[in-house]
Amino acid sequence: MVVFTIEKHYIDDMIAHARREAPIECCGVLGGKDGRVLKLYQATNAEQSRYCYNIEPQELFRINQECEENGWQFLAIYHSHPDSAAYPSPTDVRLAALWPESLYFIVSLLSPENPEVRAFRIRDGVVTEEKIEIV
Repeated sequence: MVVFTIEKHYIDDMIAHARREAPIECCGVLGGKDGRVLKLYQATNAEQSRYCYNIEPQELFRINQECEENGWQFLAIYHSHPDSAAYPSPTDVRLAALWPESLYFIVSLLSPENPEVRAFRIRDGVVTEEKIEIV
């Protein structure tokens, strides 16, 4: 099993973003190289919804452009679930078809004082949890 290693401050940043945006879902991208996260991009949820997310298109373009200029990849896409568990919803599974190679982090605020962060691969509608190591 492949383990995705991520520095704790990126996990903390995702949780802080989720808390700031609640009760709507937050979203963003983890950019990096060779499996190592080098930058967390907080983005605007164009849907302004507590049930789904869509990274604002101009922001997505800017993030993609910066990653390309640095020779980075989209290692992961993250979003929050303000009112539900850290597990992909049917909407999340459907949207993942657009970025099948990405890892998907979900931050759950179901228990606000004890947020949960989990990571998944979603390919062809199949959800597989990925082990993460926080360093």
